[in-house]
Amino acid sequence: MSLLVVGLSHRSAPVSILERASLSSDTQVKLLQDTLAAEPAAEAAVLATCNRIELYADVDKFHAGVAELSTLLAQHSGVGLEELTPYLYVHYEDRAVHHLFSVACGLDSMVVGEGQILGQIKDTLALGQELHTAGRLLNDLFQQALRVGKRAHSETGIDRAGQSLVTFGLEQLAVGMPVETWAKDKRALVIGAGSMSSLAAATLARAGVREVIVANRTPGRAERLVEILAESGTAARAVPMGDVARELTRVDVAVSCTGATGLVLTAQAVGEALGAPVAAAPASHAPAAAPEGCPVDFAATAAAGAGLAAYTVVAEAADAVREQGEPVDADSLELHGSWADNATGARPAARRRIPAQSGPVRLALLDLAMPRDIDAAVHRIPGVRLVDIESLADASADAPMAADVDQVRSIVSDEVAAFGAAQRAAHITPTVVALRAMAADVVAGEVARLEGRLPDLDERQRAEVTQTVRRVVDKLLHAPTVRIKQLAAEPGGAGYADALRTLFDLDPETVAAVSRADLNDVDVKNRDAKNRGRS
Repeated sequence: MSLLVVGLSHRSAPVSILERASLSSDTQVKLLQDTLAAEPAAEAAVLATCNRIELYADVDKFHAGVAELSTLLAQHSGVGLEELTPYLYVHYEDRAVHHLFSVACGLDSMVVGEGQILGQIKDTLALGQELHTAGRLLNDLFQQALRVGKRAHSETGIDRAGQSLVTFGLEQLAVGMPVETWAKDKRALVIGAGSMSSLAAATLARAGVREVIVANRTPGRAERLVEILAESGTAARAVPMGDVARELTRVDVAVSCTGATGLVLTAQAVGEALGAPVAAAPASHAPAAAPEGCPVDFAATAAAGAGLAAYTVVAEAADAVREQGEPVDADSLELHGSWADNATGARPAARRRIPAQSGPVRLALLDLAMPRDIDAAVHRIPGVRLVDIESLADASADAPMAADVDQVRSIVSDEVAAFGAAQRAAHITPTVVALRAMAADVVAGEVARLEGRLPDLDERQRAEVTQTVRRVVDKLLHAPTVRIKQLAAEPGGAGYADALRTLFDLDPETVAAVSRADLNDVDVKNRDAKNRGRS
């Protein structure tokens, strides 16, 4: 196994860099294709969320792999390599496995312990399977990561200690007041209808808002979310994206999480909706200009691309159940997480604190998108309070570590050891299979020679002799092959496969053929899983 991961996250890079480096769905596909075309990589998968961009690959050379993956990330993210490199981290082999398992358990999340990451890992695996960029190693790795994450949530109390990113964001808007008290009788606008937006809508419904208005580029998805909310007893309606400006004049809170490449809500649009002027930015604190070509008006935003890769397991399950015609309670969309120590890993030095509000809040804005949906300059509009990914990262930096986090870390360590042992054992399996195939050929040749020398043997006698020879060979090979699998599973056991091939003079092509057959089995399983998903 030569697993390599190169990436950046909220722990290693400021939000401004993460925002610029975010990858669209089409870009992720191109990145995977180009990674496989690169010489060092045999398999590839990309995990892209609001808070991280990570490229996983099975490489044959470490240094060449790091250089190639870093270059590919820079090329496809649009951030220059020299600018991106200081924020990149690299994990190799067991450390890479440990990193992904920690991510799957929510230990590396902004709100540690949140469960949304499991849906994102599931989506990463599905894309790798669809494009056939995930082979045996990455299939095993990501499937095991999903199992480890589920185990952490089922065997520990990590879920009870915290909340989802959505709930945390609403708590920041509520400024110390219970979310239920703050949200009571408010009207809420949810922009987007993907998994994160669905979770936000469900959370607001549970908190007791009077009405939820859903705006989305695809009307059908907005209507489906409205149906789910209505079934839970919450007043809800869908509106076109073009009506967002008008709805802003009627609501108390707006949550946005879309896949738009530009701003969904500009400071000017928000100011006009509230009839309030936008204060000029201080010269030394001028907001960063929007990327060249970014649309900043509602019409352009409505035509922007869909869904940033921010998914939740429960929201995906709700979609699936809805498609089967069964009702889904909005309560089922609620996810919980927990806090953990953020001391491990570098944190950006400069964070923007949530500005103190000097007067009554007329409009509360929660931006959960990456890149951002809402212009940061809206905080200068009187009566507007904005909470976004950057301010949430800052607010979570000093959160206490949950008591169950140590137990989760122990689970991760155990699972990493088990995964490494299984991979090392699997590495020698093709050699053992080739050895047994060679022994079977020897038995068949000797039985054929015996038939030529003793043609008068009847069928029963011939079968008894054949079975006896096979038993002798099996008994001779049993103990050595069992022991060599045990030895190969231990750290440093990779050399046993080479020793076995040398001792028995095994044909390398025969061993390679067994390995190729294993990879074909993985492809068959991928196709079967994909077909089951369509049925």
